[in-house]
Amino acid sequence: MKIAIVSPYDWAATGGVNNHISHLAEQFVEMGHAPHIIAPGVGKMANTPCPVTVIGRPIPLRVSGSVARITLSLRTAGKVQEVLEEGFDIVHVHEPFMPQLPIQFLRYSTAVNVGTWHAARESNFFYLYGRRLIKRWQTKLDGKIAVSNAAVKHIEQYFPGYYNIIPNGVDVEHFTQEAEPLPEFMDGKKNVLFVGRPEKRKGLKYLIRAFVGVQRAIPDSRLIVVGAGKFDRYEAAVRKAKLHDVVFRSFVPFNELPRYHKSAHVFCAPNTGFESQGIVLLEAMAAGLPIVASNIDGFAGVLTHGVEGLLVKPEDPPALAEALIDLLRDPVKSARMVVRGADRVEHFRWDRVSQQVLSYYERLIYERRLVEKG
Repeated sequence: MKIAIVSPYDWAATGGVNNHISHLAEQFVEMGHAPHIIAPGVGKMANTPCPVTVIGRPIPLRVSGSVARITLSLRTAGKVQEVLEEGFDIVHVHEPFMPQLPIQFLRYSTAVNVGTWHAARESNFFYLYGRRLIKRWQTKLDGKIAVSNAAVKHIEQYFPGYYNIIPNGVDVEHFTQEAEPLPEFMDGKKNVLFVGRPEKRKGLKYLIRAFVGVQRAIPDSRLIVVGAGKFDRYEAAVRKAKLHDVVFRSFVPFNELPRYHKSAHVFCAPNTGFESQGIVLLEAMAAGLPIVASNIDGFAGVLTHGVEGLLVKPEDPPALAEALIDLLRDPVKSARMVVRGADRVEHFRWDRVSQQVLSYYERLIYERRLVEKG
């Protein structure tokens, strides 16, 4: 099966959608199919499991507190048509109505078209002001996928209809591998791990406030903050709160993350919202950690309170502190949650997720042929 997989985002930039696409492509190649990735970018792209064609120069655009690198070029039509001449069985566009590349593929594709929505936001500027224009391309979609109920809830505000839920996958093997804990954290202290970007919606300021209470109850506790970005303003907040044993690690490579998980006793995700799926929670489950997380749609979809971890009210430092203290003081409860988390994360392995996507393709192709036969 020849499959065009289209990303709206700069292929050279790491991110959830591009990671999703890369894993899908890798699995499709292993299954004997022929994926072809198309995305904005500059120059040739290396280290990919299949051919990659870059169309359009990406520019940074702020969206919901994050910076998205997309192309707004109006000169992509010719290159899009040229790529489509390869004759694909499936054209799979991710974030289908994001400007500019996915819409161009929907405009010109005569293949079976599939769209996947990843985001869960409170509002969307493009959808709100562009939905009348976008609806003409909505009819070109033969199949629609959302990665979670939270993503469905978001997209249905603007484009009601049926969305087949197929989740993001998780690189389970990467986090279950034997990894050496970091010696600097193996001094008998109880370690709480946070992994995330230094963005407001990740809720780190609430965790810092909560950790004041954690250290009051458990003096030999430590907070380890890991992420892709600089945490300058949070380091200032730690100094102001006169907290000790709060360690910041910026720009930690993905390959090194398991060592931080193996050094921790509890994983904490204090996010305030706009999370379509709790990937960081699933990675923590795979790594063998109990979890304390905010009770938001994207997280409640993968973690059940009292089973794999504890869910607490968002933006509530006292509740966050109480839950962390509970798990740090109760290793039996924590161990029970770790076992259940290991079972839960098996449903999100990339080989399972990619097979679900492939089966959906096959179903849509069959339905198209039935229609064409009359």
